[in-house]
Amino acid sequence: MSAPGAPVGPPRAPRGTRDVLWPESARWEAFVATFAALAQSAAYGLAQTPVIEDAAVFRRGIGETSDIVGKEMYEFEDRDGTMLALRPEGTASVVRAYLQHRPVLPWKAWYVTPAFRHERPQAGRYRQHHQVGIEALGAADPDLDVEVIWVADSFFRSLGLRRYTLSINSMGDQRCRPAYVVLLAEYLGGHAGELCEDHRRRVETNPMRVLDCKRPECRAVTEGVPRLVDHLCSDCAPHFERVQSGLDALGVEAILDHRLVRGFDYYTRTTFEFSSEAMEAAQNGIGGGGRYDGLAEAMGGPSTPGVGFGIGIERVLLACDAEGCFAAEPPPLDAYVIDLGDGTVARDLSVALRDAGLRVDRGFDQRSLKAQLKVADRSGALVALIIGPEEAAAGTVSVRPLRGRGDQRAVRTPDVADVVREMRAESETRAGSETRAGSETRAGSS
Repeated sequence: MSAPGAPVGPPRAPRGTRDVLWPESARWEAFVATFAALAQSAAYGLAQTPVIEDAAVFRRGIGETSDIVGKEMYEFEDRDGTMLALRPEGTASVVRAYLQHRPVLPWKAWYVTPAFRHERPQAGRYRQHHQVGIEALGAADPDLDVEVIWVADSFFRSLGLRRYTLSINSMGDQRCRPAYVVLLAEYLGGHAGELCEDHRRRVETNPMRVLDCKRPECRAVTEGVPRLVDHLCSDCAPHFERVQSGLDALGVEAILDHRLVRGFDYYTRTTFEFSSEAMEAAQNGIGGGGRYDGLAEAMGGPSTPGVGFGIGIERVLLACDAEGCFAAEPPPLDAYVIDLGDGTVARDLSVALRDAGLRVDRGFDQRSLKAQLKVADRSGALVALIIGPEEAAAGTVSVRPLRGRGDQRAVRTPDVADVVREMRAESETRAGSETRAGSETRAGSS
């Protein structure tokens, strides 16, 4: 018997999670491959870290007062009594890995990872969502900030995105920020009654979090707060000026937003955020990051400057949908093998063609020719390769085009790979010509 309250019917994914299946997953593959190629071009190498960490990694790294640690992090005691947490973001894990293994500095890493936060599911944001990102440790140079932001901006453009904005700010450091926090707390304290209920309590404990609030009442108050960029010390001010001039020199347009502090306590100096103009304002963030020069120390390591970003895969793909870009269709099959015998020839021929570099599927369960041709056509394959009793006896394969022009013909089995390659090349050439003709027609009509 089922336990009381047990669900009826087949199981479903937990609330706030989703499955990504073929062919949609091909778009994810292309997304990660595009990001990896760009990151590697700037000398970032892949870092893979465990999805679970000692909970102290995030409590010390992100900060006890943040919503992510206090309200959203999945934290649990394992069978050994150790407090562990599912990774809520990528940076702290990468810095932990650096502190443990001490690679030669400067160290530049990229990652792709699931992240877990117990928050209200919304468009493009799930309790298990996925991120790509980069982290660069060991250099305090503002030009590294520029490089990191340029990588993110270049990635968005490589996907075809155009309707997005980049906001930047400086959060100062331990020399100039404490005095500003006092000034900010005094200002907000005088307007405490006008703030939302959550942030009335935070004015004294963490007033900078109020700047990040998107509720209208808090936005109205913070519009007139003192700006941290006007109170930067003699080290932070020129650092931020260099970042802004560097972005300008590279043609990366940025907007100064004095309320941009982001949701982590570890940020120092440069912070930045990308937002899609094609999505609703409340859920339009597609990526962001900043400098975290004190994070390694907060986690018990030596002073090590760092800067990086995280980009949400689900949210960016929604932005691509809104702009009608980065469709990233799965690659079509070159051939579909249909064996009207016992399947032996299909088994061997399919492997031989794959070894030859072709994309090949085959029929199973010894179904009829009509049934297998239907599956072959639905697969999107360029050609069907049919082996009946006559072909098997003659050592040939009947090649039937499923896309484009051409008649069915018999081909010697050893020659099949070359024939399919030739047909693929002809198909690609024909598709290219049609695309160019369509572009010229559209240009002429405009």
